[in-house]
Amino acid sequence: MDKNKHLDSVISTHQITKEVTLFDKYVKKKNEVKEALEDKYGSDIYSPFNSGSYAKNTAINTKFDFDLVSPFKRNAFGSNGTLKEMYEDVYDFLYEKYKDVAEVKKQKVSIGLEFYADSDGDVIKIDVVPGRELSQDQYEESENLNLYVYYKYGNIDAGSERIKTNVKAQINNIKTRATDEKDSIRKIIRLLKVWKNTKYNYPTKSFFLELITIKAFDNKTITGSIWEKLETVLEYIRDNVTKDSFTLKDPGNSSNDLADTLTSYEKQQLSDDMKNMLDRIRDNDENLKTYFPENSKFKKEESKTNQYGTNSGMPVPPPKLNFG
Repeated sequence: MDKNKHLDSVISTHQITKEVTLFDKYVKKKNEVKEALEDKYGSDIYSPFNSGSYAKNTAINTKFDFDLVSPFKRNAFGSNGTLKEMYEDVYDFLYEKYKDVAEVKKQKVSIGLEFYADSDGDVIKIDVVPGRELSQDQYEESENLNLYVYYKYGNIDAGSERIKTNVKAQINNIKTRATDEKDSIRKIIRLLKVWKNTKYNYPTKSFFLELITIKAFDNKTITGSIWEKLETVLEYIRDNVTKDSFTLKDPGNSSNDLADTLTSYEKQQLSDDMKNMLDRIRDNDENLKTYFPENSKFKKEESKTNQYGTNSGMPVPPPKLNFG
């Protein structure tokens, strides 16, 4: 089997632009939630914005969700208001507004809205991430936010108020790199998301996979074909994630170590999964298809396109949309 041809097809069949109708539904629903938050909180909130894979151009079309960061002013919940009070207030508002049309649930640092299936059977998921500026009226200059941890997040205890971050710096962590490196990083992140999507309720978050991919590129010489680049990143994760000295700094705040979002057991599980995957693929190239499957919904279309020689296998970037 040609591993590079297969991986190109995996990337292409998972292009976000192939799900235009569903994507448009997400954008519409995201805008609705954004406007609801702005109407509710008025001058106490800055403009909510998308922070997830769409903003970073690392999205895949088999697992949609929008992360809507909602930056609040320092005194939005009173001069002595806590991050917990902020989180609970936003949850209460969203629950009352959407309880009849969506499941509203508290998550680690976000509030999840999972809208019930529409007439097409589509389920829209929006994660609202409340954050508060560090001091009154400083957000527009610094873009720093404090988040609340609702329940235990790896080694970070529930109730923690120690997550300070800069979401826009996280977005720029990929965006500002040289074009060739940036494109390679995005491809590998998409492939790891495809792999993660084959696992049920896997503890490693996509942001962790994103950062560890970038760290691999920063610490290893990663060249060659798409398979060779992917192989090097998998080896890096296998060999490094369980080390006591391993850190994964948040580009939005170097005091945040994303390595803490996994327990020691979960790190070992991730390392073992990388090892097993590499061993099986090296035993038989065909096993690559198990870990990195094409999106069957678009596989036939992709094969037909390749037949006429019009598709290079390069992912088409998603359309530029106003998420803010």
